Amino acid sequence: MELDALDRKVVGVYPEYVIKKSLSRDLKIGYNVPTYVLEHLLGAYADLSDPTHIKGLDTVEEILRKHFLRPDMAELVKMQLRDIGRFRVIDRIDAWLDTQKNEYVAGLQNLSIRSGVIEDTLVKEHPKMLQGGMWAIIDLVYDHDTYPGRPFVVEAIHPIQLSNFIRDQFVERRSQFTLDEWIGLIIRSIGLEPDEMDRRQKFFQLLRLAPLVERNFNLVELGPRATGKSYVYREISPYSFLLSGGNTTVAQLFYNIASRKVGLVGEWDLIAFDEVAGLQFKDRQALQILKDYMEAGSFARNVEVVAEAGVVFNGNINDDVQTLLKMSHLFEPFPLEMQDTALLDRIHAYLPGWEVEKLKASHFTGHFGFAIDYFSEVMRSLRGIAAVNVPDRYFHFGSQLNRRDEKAVRKTCSGLLKLLYPDGEYCREGVEEALVFAIECRRRVKEQLKKLGGLEFWDTNFSYIDKESKKETYVSVREGGSKALISQDPLPPGVVYTVSVGNGKTTLLKVETIVIPGSGKQNISGGSASAKEAFRTALSCLGSNQRKFLPSSSALKDYDIAVQITPLIGTEVGEDITVAIFVSVLSAIHKITLKKGVGVIGDMSITGTLKTTLSFVDRVTMLAENGARAVTIPLEQMGNLGQVSMDALSKIIPIPISGPEDAFTRSRLED
Repeated sequence: MELDALDRKVVGVYPEYVIKKSLSRDLKIGYNVPTYVLEHLLGAYADLSDPTHIKGLDTVEEILRKHFLRPDMAELVKMQLRDIGRFRVIDRIDAWLDTQKNEYVAGLQNLSIRSGVIEDTLVKEHPKMLQGGMWAIIDLVYDHDTYPGRPFVVEAIHPIQLSNFIRDQFVERRSQFTLDEWIGLIIRSIGLEPDEMDRRQKFFQLLRLAPLVERNFNLVELGPRATGKSYVYREISPYSFLLSGGNTTVAQLFYNIASRKVGLVGEWDLIAFDEVAGLQFKDRQALQILKDYMEAGSFARNVEVVAEAGVVFNGNINDDVQTLLKMSHLFEPFPLEMQDTALLDRIHAYLPGWEVEKLKASHFTGHFGFAIDYFSEVMRSLRGIAAVNVPDRYFHFGSQLNRRDEKAVRKTCSGLLKLLYPDGEYCREGVEEALVFAIECRRRVKEQLKKLGGLEFWDTNFSYIDKESKKETYVSVREGGSKALISQDPLPPGVVYTVSVGNGKTTLLKVETIVIPGSGKQNISGGSASAKEAFRTALSCLGSNQRKFLPSSSALKDYDIAVQITPLIGTEVGEDITVAIFVSVLSAIHKITLKKGVGVIGDMSITGTLKTTLSFVDRVTMLAENGARAVTIPLEQMGNLGQVSMDALSKIIPIPISGPEDAFTRSRLED
């Protein structure tokens, strides 16, 4: 592959810190180790000074051949270790305390050693061995005489990471690149090709890196498989821990009371849960401690513990997103016990994984980028820089962002800005681009909380205000779509929109009635027990007042009536929809077209007396947010409109009603 303009510039500006990514990619085919391990070895043993004639690759391959062991070679290497007495390996090593013997035990992943001897001093020098393990060059000794039954002794450990890092050398040279060039360099540094991505795809990759540069950053990414969700956290940094498998404990994550050791959050910069759907906490306390930690970066478990690790939740969404949004919400892949608004509100950004392109061969770069062992140190050093107040130089936040929203947007923006402008030389356009993306990613969280939590989370019309021009700009989420769920055309006879509430869940419903001449058959489908009761109440009211409500010389027994209830948002058909069914049936009988985008709110008794509608504000707001242009409001609840947000109220015309007949006559198109 020929060098392009960015290659030549990168090699000229950072000659000692860059590597041709095709080298590590080719090596990885034969050796299943993280990319940062391979690039550390390339930087240590290969001569990369001339990018067109790289020397020393044979040396690196020889080291890997001799010292990196595939699992199927474990017994052969153990034999050689027994015969020779000592051996150097490249492997992942972990350690734990055997409380019965009061000594530490070492384990080597590929060598399948689970009872290695290791001195306390080595464990204390490298505590990451106690927190899931680390990759290292390990000197092993075979000593059966001293340690019968467990002869494998760890003599020395050489962690595979940069031993010396000077941030100033990195920061000072940033000014020699344009913003586009710099973004391209970052993308190539993680092994991907920016020329295969548009701007938005590049920002998705940058957001994946944000938890590595911003302390206590909480991110969720849900989307299809094969988009690289876990790639960054497995391959790019020795300071991130990818937690695979379902079960985890308070002791593992936070604090082990017995050993008085801080868990994973105290030893790593980032904890990523690889498949959130299978995540299970064995301890009842775990979720509460997780909430505390995600909010404040601290928790109490016998002692007060402060830590800086970010939390990333990855998972799969296999359904069409628009279908999922209609039927449920975008946190559905989370376990039910984690679909807790208090927990989810602590997520700073939601990366829309369904928009990320699936990785193909062309997405992996062969060009130059920062060596990953170097770039991981760069990112770690940026954690000590604060950029959360940078947006204040140019912008104010809109009124609908509450304190937690603002904190989330600031942290997301800070992570992006530190990656883009590590020298602190920000510009208005760059800050605005990062701010808009950060607001969108937080609004995505809030929109789903609205579906889960009702009134508390209805303020989602996020915006920012330019300090100079005073212009206010609103930021939307793409998956919200521009098409309203409630029809903007006059509603055909029998069609009505309403909202039910049941078990704390708010559901937008479409009620459709078909009436044909018949023998009095009555049927409702798609509803719950409460919907069937509402259907019976509405028809009983009609039956008791046939002369008043039905065409002359006709009776209910002359019609076959079929009602279909379809949830548009949510799945549970709840209560208080009797008036909507009444209006739907009556408009179908009279073949009356209803107003554009009309929503019907109200509950009634068998005599036609209106009842107080529960969760009134939630119902009005859901109708307004989904395209309703007019909403029937029981007279006694007109005063409650003051509790509805101004944004929602501005979208609808309230129609005061004194009874179900009023709801029908005032919903008609000609009214």
